[in-house]
Amino acid sequence: MHAPTTPLIRDSLDGDLPHIQAIYAHHVLHGTGSFEIDPPSLQEMTQRRSDVLRNGFPYLVAEVDGRVAGYAYVNYFRLRPAYRNTVENSIYMDEALRGRGIGQVLLRALLARCEQMDCRQVLAVIGDSANTGSIALHARCGFRFAGTLRSSGWKFERWLDTVIMQKELGTSDQAVPTRPIPRTS
Repeated sequence: MHAPTTPLIRDSLDGDLPHIQAIYAHHVLHGTGSFEIDPPSLQEMTQRRSDVLRNGFPYLVAEVDGRVAGYAYVNYFRLRPAYRNTVENSIYMDEALRGRGIGQVLLRALLARCEQMDCRQVLAVIGDSANTGSIALHARCGFRFAGTLRSSGWKFERWLDTVIMQKELGTSDQAVPTRPIPRTS
Protein backbone atom coordinates (compact mmCIF):
# COMPACT_ATOMS: atom_id res chain seq x y z
CA MET A 1 0.00 0.00 0.00
CA HIS A 2 1.28 3.42 -0.91
CA ALA A 3 1.27 6.44 1.36
CA PRO A 4 -1.88 8.56 0.99
CA THR A 5 -1.62 11.23 -1.67
CA THR A 6 -3.51 14.51 -1.41
CA PRO A 7 -4.80 15.39 -4.86
CA LEU A 8 -6.05 18.68 -6.22
CA ILE A 9 -9.73 18.17 -7.09
CA ARG A 10 -10.97 20.50 -9.80
CA ASP A 11 -13.42 20.80 -12.66
CA SER A 12 -12.17 19.04 -15.76
CA LEU A 13 -10.81 21.10 -18.64
CA ASP A 14 -10.76 20.44 -22.36
CA GLY A 15 -7.01 19.86 -22.09
CA ASP A 16 -7.61 16.96 -19.67
CA LEU A 17 -9.49 14.92 -22.25
CA PRO A 18 -6.49 13.06 -23.74
CA HIS A 19 -5.58 11.91 -20.21
CA ILE A 20 -9.19 11.02 -19.40
CA GLN A 21 -9.48 9.05 -22.63
CA ALA A 22 -6.23 7.18 -21.90
CA ILE A 23 -7.34 6.27 -18.37
CA TYR A 24 -10.69 5.01 -19.62
CA ALA A 25 -9.14 3.13 -22.54
CA HIS A 26 -6.96 1.20 -20.10
CA HIS A 27 -10.02 0.18 -18.06
CA VAL A 28 -11.98 -0.81 -21.17
CA LEU A 29 -9.12 -2.96 -22.51
CA HIS A 30 -7.94 -4.50 -19.25
CA GLY A 31 -10.75 -4.28 -16.70
CA THR A 32 -14.33 -5.25 -16.09
CA GLY A 33 -15.51 -2.03 -14.47
CA SER A 34 -16.78 -0.93 -17.87
CA PHE A 35 -18.70 -3.26 -20.13
CA GLU A 36 -17.50 -1.42 -23.23
CA ILE A 37 -15.37 -3.63 -25.46
CA ASP A 38 -13.60 -1.02 -27.58
CA PRO A 39 -12.23 2.21 -26.09
CA PRO A 40 -14.09 5.31 -27.26
CA SER A 41 -12.16 7.80 -29.35
CA LEU A 42 -11.05 11.16 -28.00
CA GLN A 43 -13.85 12.72 -30.04
CA GLU A 44 -16.44 10.42 -28.40
CA MET A 45 -15.07 11.11 -24.92
CA THR A 46 -15.23 14.84 -25.67
CA GLN A 47 -18.89 14.47 -26.67
CA ARG A 48 -19.71 12.45 -23.55
CA ARG A 49 -18.14 15.11 -21.31
CA SER A 50 -20.05 17.83 -23.19
CA ASP A 51 -23.30 15.95 -22.53
CA VAL A 52 -22.58 15.79 -18.80
CA LEU A 53 -21.75 19.48 -18.63
CA ARG A 54 -24.75 20.45 -20.78
CA ASN A 55 -26.96 18.64 -18.26
CA GLY A 56 -25.46 20.85 -15.54
CA PHE A 57 -23.54 18.11 -13.73
CA PRO A 58 -19.97 18.11 -12.41
CA TYR A 59 -17.14 16.39 -14.27
CA LEU A 60 -14.14 16.44 -11.95
CA VAL A 61 -10.52 15.40 -12.14
CA ALA A 62 -8.02 14.56 -9.44
CA GLU A 63 -4.64 16.04 -10.22
CA VAL A 64 -1.40 14.89 -8.57
CA ASP A 65 1.88 16.64 -9.40
CA GLY A 66 0.31 18.18 -12.50
CA ARG A 67 -0.93 14.80 -13.77
CA VAL A 68 -4.57 13.70 -14.12
CA ALA A 69 -4.76 10.82 -11.66
CA GLY A 70 -8.45 10.09 -12.15
CA TYR A 71 -11.81 11.52 -13.08
CA ALA A 72 -15.38 11.28 -11.89
CA TYR A 73 -18.74 12.59 -13.00
CA VAL A 74 -22.46 12.04 -12.68
CA ASN A 75 -25.20 12.12 -15.23
CA TYR A 76 -28.89 11.36 -15.20
CA PHE A 77 -29.66 7.78 -14.21
CA ARG A 78 -32.64 7.86 -16.59
CA LEU A 79 -34.05 10.70 -18.67
CA ARG A 80 -37.66 10.36 -17.57
CA PRO A 81 -38.60 13.42 -15.49
CA ALA A 82 -39.45 11.46 -12.35
CA TYR A 83 -35.77 10.42 -12.12
CA ARG A 84 -34.44 14.00 -12.23
CA ASN A 85 -33.02 13.87 -8.69
CA THR A 86 -31.32 10.50 -9.19
CA VAL A 87 -27.91 10.36 -10.84
CA GLU A 88 -25.42 7.66 -11.73
CA ASN A 89 -21.77 8.19 -10.93
CA SER A 90 -18.67 7.08 -12.80
CA ILE A 91 -15.14 7.13 -11.45
CA TYR A 92 -11.92 5.89 -13.05
CA MET A 93 -8.38 6.09 -11.74
CA ASP A 94 -5.00 5.96 -13.46
CA GLU A 95 -3.87 2.41 -12.81
CA ALA A 96 -0.42 3.56 -11.66
CA LEU A 97 -1.96 5.75 -8.92
CA ARG A 98 -4.58 3.39 -7.49
CA GLY A 99 -4.47 2.52 -3.80
CA ARG A 100 -3.34 5.94 -2.62
CA GLY A 101 -6.67 7.29 -1.38
CA ILE A 102 -7.12 9.58 -4.39
CA GLY A 103 -10.35 7.92 -5.51
CA GLN A 104 -11.97 8.44 -2.12
CA VAL A 105 -11.10 12.15 -2.08
CA LEU A 106 -12.40 12.48 -5.66
CA LEU A 107 -15.65 10.60 -5.02
CA ARG A 108 -16.38 12.54 -1.81
CA ALA A 109 -15.88 15.83 -3.70
CA LEU A 110 -18.26 14.64 -6.42
CA LEU A 111 -20.89 13.67 -3.85
CA ALA A 112 -20.61 17.07 -2.14
CA ARG A 113 -21.22 18.80 -5.47
CA CYS A 114 -24.22 16.57 -6.16
CA GLU A 115 -25.74 17.37 -2.79
CA GLN A 116 -25.40 21.10 -3.49
CA MET A 117 -27.38 20.53 -6.71
CA ASP A 118 -30.34 18.89 -4.91
CA CYS A 119 -29.50 15.42 -6.18
CA ARG A 120 -31.15 13.02 -3.75
CA GLN A 121 -29.92 9.58 -4.83
CA VAL A 122 -26.60 8.58 -6.40
CA LEU A 123 -26.36 5.15 -7.97
CA ALA A 124 -23.14 3.31 -8.65
CA VAL A 125 -23.57 0.75 -11.42
CA ILE A 126 -20.41 -1.30 -10.95
CA GLY A 127 -19.26 -3.76 -13.56
CA ASP A 128 -18.25 -7.17 -12.17
CA SER A 129 -19.06 -8.35 -8.66
CA ALA A 130 -15.36 -9.25 -8.36
CA ASN A 131 -14.51 -5.53 -8.72
CA THR A 132 -13.79 -5.33 -5.01
CA GLY A 133 -11.81 -2.10 -5.28
CA SER A 134 -14.73 -0.11 -6.66
CA ILE A 135 -17.22 -1.77 -4.35
CA ALA A 136 -15.03 -0.98 -1.31
CA LEU A 137 -14.46 2.62 -2.48
CA HIS A 138 -18.19 3.22 -2.77
CA ALA A 139 -18.86 1.58 0.60
CA ARG A 140 -16.22 3.81 2.25
CA CYS A 141 -18.07 6.81 0.80
CA GLY A 142 -21.41 5.74 2.28
CA PHE A 143 -22.99 3.75 -0.54
CA ARG A 144 -25.01 0.71 0.44
CA PHE A 145 -25.58 -2.45 -1.52
CA ALA A 146 -28.83 -2.27 -3.52
CA GLY A 147 -28.65 -5.39 -5.68
CA THR A 148 -26.84 -7.54 -8.20
CA LEU A 149 -27.83 -8.15 -11.80
CA ARG A 150 -26.38 -11.62 -12.30
CA SER A 151 -24.52 -12.47 -15.50
CA SER A 152 -25.69 -9.27 -17.16
CA GLY A 153 -22.58 -8.61 -19.27
CA TRP A 154 -20.29 -10.73 -21.45
CA LYS A 155 -16.66 -9.58 -21.62
CA PHE A 156 -13.31 -11.35 -21.75
CA GLU A 157 -15.08 -14.59 -22.63
CA ARG A 158 -17.04 -14.76 -19.39
CA TRP A 159 -20.29 -13.59 -17.84
CA LEU A 160 -20.04 -10.65 -15.46
CA ASP A 161 -22.45 -9.38 -12.83
CA THR A 162 -23.49 -5.77 -12.36
CA VAL A 163 -23.51 -4.52 -8.78
CA ILE A 164 -25.84 -1.66 -7.88
CA MET A 165 -24.96 0.53 -4.90
CA GLN A 166 -26.89 3.57 -3.71
CA LYS A 167 -26.21 6.63 -1.60
CA GLU A 168 -28.86 9.01 -0.28
CA LEU A 169 -27.97 12.69 -0.23
CA GLY A 170 -29.36 15.65 1.66
CA THR A 171 -32.89 15.18 2.84
CA SER A 172 -33.21 12.18 0.52
CA ASP A 173 -36.92 11.35 0.33
CA GLN A 174 -37.98 13.56 3.24
CA ALA A 175 -38.72 16.71 1.23
CA VAL A 176 -40.10 17.79 -2.12
CA PRO A 177 -37.29 18.11 -4.72
CA THR A 178 -36.44 21.45 -6.25
CA ARG A 179 -34.33 20.25 -9.20
CA PRO A 180 -36.01 21.28 -12.47
CA ILE A 181 -37.26 18.75 -14.98
CA PRO A 182 -34.49 18.00 -17.52
CA ARG A 183 -34.74 18.75 -21.18
CA THR A 184 -34.53 15.67 -23.36
CA SER A 185 -33.48 17.37 -26.57
